[in-house]
Amino acid sequence: MNGVIKFSDIIKKRFLEDMMIGGNLTITRVVITLLLTFLATLFVYYIYRKTFSGTLYSRSFNISLIMLSLVTALIIMPITSNLTLSLGMVGALSIVRFRTALKDPNDITYMFWAIAVGLTMGAGFYSAAAAGTFVIGMILLILHFIKPGGFSSYLLILHFSHESSEAVNESLRKLPHRHLKSKTVTGDGVELIMEVKIKGSNTNFVNDFLDIKGVRDAALASSSGDYIS
Repeated sequence: MNGVIKFSDIIKKRFLEDMMIGGNLTITRVVITLLLTFLATLFVYYIYRKTFSGTLYSRSFNISLIMLSLVTALIIMPITSNLTLSLGMVGALSIVRFRTALKDPNDITYMFWAIAVGLTMGAGFYSAAAAGTFVIGMILLILHFIKPGGFSSYLLILHFSHESSEAVNESLRKLPHRHLKSKTVTGDGVELIMEVKIKGSNTNFVNDFLDIKGVRDAALASSSGDYIS
């Protein structure tokens, strides 16, 4: 019947409009979303730099977190604005494989965080992205600076001659928290690796081992492999 609009016609019209003009996606929205995403991931950048405790800080990885969030937001905006494009992007992204090995397990957390910021920003949930980013950042800072009991675990590595074994053992007994990890005895001497727990940042006791005759070197390493002295 002429003049009667069917529900199916409305769906078809809406579908064609989305396919032709991209829904409500405008240049202004793209620019504003990317700028807000950049500001949010700058906070992620700062938190990663502040809480990093690995062997070697990678500025390029930290910058890649910002780019990852921006690219994610750029992908999500067309997906939420155009039904046809969203189906095509889902199929295209399903064949992408990332094979880069991450040395620090915490890097995976920051990658998911950056992706989450891009997802929420790209979907238009600006307040949720800002609030979530701030809360997660504060939690990471608290967990980084608060340590149970105030003790930190380190590996004490000693190389000394057989003649100085008794003096070394005497000095080790003065350490309140120690645990033997490895002991290697060769014809040239002994390599001893002890796990010690230190309260605060006082590592002067390592220098005392060098005062023992027969001790060739003494090193203190954190669990992440950073040599302290």
